[in-house]
Amino acid sequence: MSRDDRDTQQRMTARFESSLRRMRREPAEEARIEALAQDALPAPAPARASASVRTPPRASRVPVALKILIAGGFGAGKTTMVDSVSEIRPLQTEETLSGAEGADGVEGKTTTTVTMDFGRITITEDLQLYLFGTPGQDRFWFLWDELSQGALGAVVLADTRRLADCFPSIDYFEQRGTPFVVAVNCFEEQRFAADAVGRALDLDPGVPVVLFDAREPASSRDVLIELVEYVSRRQRSSVGAYAG
Repeated sequence: MSRDDRDTQQRMTARFESSLRRMRREPAEEARIEALAQDALPAPAPARASASVRTPPRASRVPVALKILIAGGFGAGKTTMVDSVSEIRPLQTEETLSGAEGADGVEGKTTTTVTMDFGRITITEDLQLYLFGTPGQDRFWFLWDELSQGALGAVVLADTRRLADCFPSIDYFEQRGTPFVVAVNCFEEQRFAADAVGRALDLDPGVPVVLFDAREPASSRDVLIELVEYVSRRQRSSVGAYAG
């Protein structure tokens, strides 16, 4: 690794640690991120209170917080998705592009994510999703292992103008055993059937492929719900296979 590369990595690591310190001001901590399988299993029956003992009023429930990665190639729409669906002001680390890396099809893009995007969305009163958008350029891949710690699953954004750009993300999550769905960001001039995209990407059977518009909050929310449901199905299937 050259001195310039080391300096760049140290600079990006410092930015990453600074971003994490800022995020700790949010109410959820990593320790609260639970496996969805535990949430899906029936809760143990509460102990019966004695007739002479009064049960105290029930405190408001703290929602389960799950960590989701938003990944994909350069310019696929990761920052746009986090920005559109987040109920809090997203944390973004956009910097001006210094080169033309990955510019085919996104010639108008002038910034790139250099550390991560961060947002939050409440799905139900019992479930909140914390969204971590990964950097899309190859030189920032060293951050992915840190961002992936404790993640329930991932959304891989695909741009059909540059479909090959999402292969590295798919390979990464397949190797780590991280559940993921592929979300095809439907730009106005690009429309392909979901099953055709799935065949082109040679996905494992059962991996969902959904069409959506990253600019639309409801569309992005549906993608996240699809991921949570997919992870839940996988967990139930694993528990059933183990029990059998």
